Amino acid sequence: MKYMLLIYADEQVWTEPERQLCYGESTELAHSLQENGQYVSASPLQPVSTATSVRVREGKRTITDGPFAETREQLGGFFMVEAKNLDDVIAIAGKIPAARKGTIEIRPIVEIPNLPGQK
Repeated sequence: MKYMLLIYADEQVWTEPERQLCYGESTELAHSLQENGQYVSASPLQPVSTATSVRVREGKRTITDGPFAETREQLGGFFMVEAKNLDDVIAIAGKIPAARKGTIEIRPIVEIPNLPGQK
């Protein structure tokens, strides 16, 4: 089963050297997951200040600058992995360096037939 691991943290708690170290450790984790056949994809996101939110209500599109929700922590990146079960993916989430300063949300992926890239 595929799982999306969403990485949430307050962007302001990271110094630039800490951020670069996190990127390096995350890259090492991605390579390790690749070797185990569990890696699907991963990437950090640009700062929340670059976000644009789109909503459609009653057929009318509204565009606003910024993230969808006002929260202390922002969505900062993701890993998508293959895992046998929730216990395995929890172990992976615990290895994501950003978990030391933020939260990793684990969500199973719904695989819809006939989407590009689906097996």
